[in-house]
Amino acid sequence: MLNLQQKQSLQQKLSPQQIQYIKLLQLPTLELEQRIKEEMEINPLLEEGEEEEDQVVQTEAGDELQAEAKEAKEKEREAEGEKDDEFDWDEFLNSSDDLYGYKARVDHSAEEEQREIPMPYKSSMAEHLRDQMGMLDFDDTQELIAEQIIGSIDEDGYLRRPIESIVDDIMFSQGLMLTDDHVEAVLKRLQRLDPVGIASRDLRECLLVQLEAMSDEVDGRETAIDIVRDTYKAFTMKHFDTLLRKHNLHEEELKEAFDLIQRLDPKPGEGEFAAATNYVTPDFTVEVVDDEFIISLNGRNAPELRINRHYRQMWHELSSKKNGKADKSDGKGDTKQFLKNRMESARWFINSINQRRATMIKVMNAIVELQEDFFREGEGNLKPMILKDVAERIGMDISTISRVVNGKYVQTEWGVYELKYFFSEGLSTDSGEEISNKEVKAIIERIVAEENKEKPLSDQKIASMLEERGFQIARRTVTKYREQLGVPVARLRKEIVLA
Repeated sequence: MLNLQQKQSLQQKLSPQQIQYIKLLQLPTLELEQRIKEEMEINPLLEEGEEEEDQVVQTEAGDELQAEAKEAKEKEREAEGEKDDEFDWDEFLNSSDDLYGYKARVDHSAEEEQREIPMPYKSSMAEHLRDQMGMLDFDDTQELIAEQIIGSIDEDGYLRRPIESIVDDIMFSQGLMLTDDHVEAVLKRLQRLDPVGIASRDLRECLLVQLEAMSDEVDGRETAIDIVRDTYKAFTMKHFDTLLRKHNLHEEELKEAFDLIQRLDPKPGEGEFAAATNYVTPDFTVEVVDDEFIISLNGRNAPELRINRHYRQMWHELSSKKNGKADKSDGKGDTKQFLKNRMESARWFINSINQRRATMIKVMNAIVELQEDFFREGEGNLKPMILKDVAERIGMDISTISRVVNGKYVQTEWGVYELKYFFSEGLSTDSGEEISNKEVKAIIERIVAEENKEKPLSDQKIASMLEERGFQIARRTVTKYREQLGVPVARLRKEIVLA
């Protein structure tokens, strides 16, 4: 049996303008620059520059034309009932500059001179390897294999693509029948280019290649090669007794070889396989001047926008026709509609940019107020703070704060920080004082750095030491913080210390 039911519900839907504002809000400075360029290409009415005085203040003749246009517009609306058909230019001019109650401070001056400075070219690791191939005296087939290998290297410098796949790719693309041995022979020679160990398939191979490329005169080299080649698992687990017994070594010999291995590069070429270099561009600058905070929004990549004067004049001419109507036969009606649509779009975009600026300044102000000690004194003065604290302080939704914080950076006297850095959970001390978990992590790092390397501290022992300092923290929490810091377990921190 089919039943018909009526259901009443409330749904919140975002307008196109709100969606545009949200998308702009989450963009960092460099991506915002690209977004503005795209919008200017799409909408010919938009151009870079501040609103000029002669665009805002009309001449006497212009005022008369506007009055006539308004009168004609009112008559047209009464006759045709099209109350929303016309674009209110005066409303736009009066609202866009100061739409949200105040202007966000935008710093265009600090980086103006840097804007035109070209970035230095930096070759990628792939280009660096190709430049060295000339020294290897490869034939055409070997060069083809080498190119395929170089193109398969991951960003961390390792070759994780199976040799069989490289052979198959060359066969399908070039029609050459090769064996795994052909590729292996070329790979071994590539691995000894600068940086030595590049294109290794795992850490063990990477260490071996670097050791074998060293001079025979390097102390500990032969022992290190034997350890990595024959007892690699015991080496990674730091089972020193096993290594001493299997290789018939003295402690001094083991320490010499172990120290040599530790000095090797575990990831040669890491991060060098892209020619482009990522630079952090701060979205904010926070300075202390005469004991007052000056917060600036980086305006280098977000220029002021305005309506092109030519199109604006065209709009006034079309709007001033008798009865506010254009003759569709001459195509001016289509032109007028085109201008109307583009002006609406321009207004939404400029308003969204202004609203983004205002929101970002509000959020940054709140962060500075809540973390005042940090911005005045630097590291070691961070307080617990979550997104909700900022949202409640400025009366905005947590999701809005999250969009502002994500991917944004601030330049301070103490360096450049991602806004996420200032958010952390809090822990209570015995005295009842709230302290950021980042401060606790820093203490754990210091404890580990000062520990006896022959007998590294367990997580439980570290928890006990923190408790002695007034921090009530569980062992599992110490484990979590240690892992987040990238600190190995106690067993793997053990070192050979000679008397």
